[in-house]
Amino acid sequence: MKLLLKAINMIRECDPKAFWMRIFYVIVLSLLPLLNLYILKLLVDTVTTGNLPVMGGVEMNAYILLGCFCIIFLLDRLVNVCNGVNNDVMQQRLVDYLSDRMQRQSARLDMAYYDNPEYHDTYHRAQQEASYRPLQVLSGFMGLLSSVITISGIVVMLCTASVWIIVVMIVAVIPSFVVRIIKARKLYAFRRGNTQSYRRTSYYTALLGGRDFAKEMRTFGLAPHFQEKFVSVRRTLVRDILKISRKLAVYDSVCAVVETAALFAVTMFLIISTTNGDITIGSFVMLFEAFRKGQSQLSTLVSSISGLYDNKLFIGNLFEFLDLTPSIENPENPIPFPEKVETVEFRDITFRYPKMERDVLSHYNLVAHAGEITQIEGENGFGKTTLLKLLLRLYDTDEGAVLVNGVDVRQYELTELRRGIAAIFQDYVRFFCTAEENIAFGDIQHYDPERVRYVASLTGADSYIERLPKGYDTMLGRLFDGGEDLSMGQWQRVALARQLYSDAPVLIFDEPTAWMDVPSRDKFYNTLQMLKEQGKVIILIKHV
Repeated sequence: MKLLLKAINMIRECDPKAFWMRIFYVIVLSLLPLLNLYILKLLVDTVTTGNLPVMGGVEMNAYILLGCFCIIFLLDRLVNVCNGVNNDVMQQRLVDYLSDRMQRQSARLDMAYYDNPEYHDTYHRAQQEASYRPLQVLSGFMGLLSSVITISGIVVMLCTASVWIIVVMIVAVIPSFVVRIIKARKLYAFRRGNTQSYRRTSYYTALLGGRDFAKEMRTFGLAPHFQEKFVSVRRTLVRDILKISRKLAVYDSVCAVVETAALFAVTMFLIISTTNGDITIGSFVMLFEAFRKGQSQLSTLVSSISGLYDNKLFIGNLFEFLDLTPSIENPENPIPFPEKVETVEFRDITFRYPKMERDVLSHYNLVAHAGEITQIEGENGFGKTTLLKLLLRLYDTDEGAVLVNGVDVRQYELTELRRGIAAIFQDYVRFFCTAEENIAFGDIQHYDPERVRYVASLTGADSYIERLPKGYDTMLGRLFDGGEDLSMGQWQRVALARQLYSDAPVLIFDEPTAWMDVPSRDKFYNTLQMLKEQGKVIILIKHV
């Protein structure tokens, strides 16, 4: 219950006005059908007996009653229309709210989470269900409220005939309630237990349809192979879930027989009572419709309760993700990051990635000084890129310390630390934005178009950006309309310009010339010498 209330409160925070309007509409829509049932009884009795009922001191003839019946019908339709618009508003607000929460949460979590398959399972479950589960919780609560109000009125009506009708109506729905709870538990257990299988289907879909994979998928003819894998996983999932569905369908059929028997028994009782003159024809119509509506509302009540139970299980996935906490956080009393960095030191560093059995770095030592180019060379897997990640505190060391000006990086505020260290990774990101944005992302809070062009000239990126259809305003990449694609070497020079735009005192280059031609490399090393003379701490990572 705590999780459900937490979800309801989250929806209320999205749009309080729409939330309370939803409750108002539900109450109105629950009362109007009851009022119409009573008006229908009076109308039938008036037509069949000629007796005119008196309401509020006014004698009601058939035409007035018919008018009231139609007005209530119209009001019900109009309120439903307003409720539909209000639901659309809430849906959009909720999507935006949850997207914001999940994006912020993803951005604050440590890199270590991305190395953990369990994290990807948690994120997948949350992502799959975040857009609709909380609203389903609200719908379940509203359905529960609506059913309780309507059933209360129906119980009052049915009591005029016999209390046993109410007992039969309630007992007939119990088997259906039990079956739905069992179904909710089985489906939840199945989906949670097969999260990785669902993630595999998403991965295979990305391979078959993603642009980044298209070249090699076609070059090596891999599409049939991964299509077969996709079909194999889906076949297993479908087989297992249909097995559960068919088994529960048998129980649902038994429940339908029980409810039909209850309808038959109550209808026979009402026919006999009407034939004996115990109730009027109008009362027969009202009670018959009340019983049918009661059955329907009890079914809705069961659906709402079982749906809430079902959503309680699944909504836990969302909050499980939102409740994750990063282990790398700001110190309580951070030290200001220095404007001038003299040294960067890796002192007796030992580190292994989460759930790995061997150390990537073991008692490693290195000191880089300002005004020098410090090269780190090694074979693949040596741990060169890992040093960069430790310096940026994307991970923390298991042993030893990373020091800037003799101060442990864990003493600095994270944003200041990362603003003071500009890095280009060997797997740099190609942002499908304008060329100017791609470069200005190096320090997005301090946009300066003149500096964008200056750093582009330092890396040679200006030579081809200025020839693009819209120059620096040209969209890069072919993902969106009007985009212009670049070669890998051109993309790399854009990434270098992004790094230099930050004007950070510490510069880390991880294989910065891997995609460059000879003239571009010469220009890069000339720029490197200029940065060295400016007193920057420069670390150059290279393969051997």
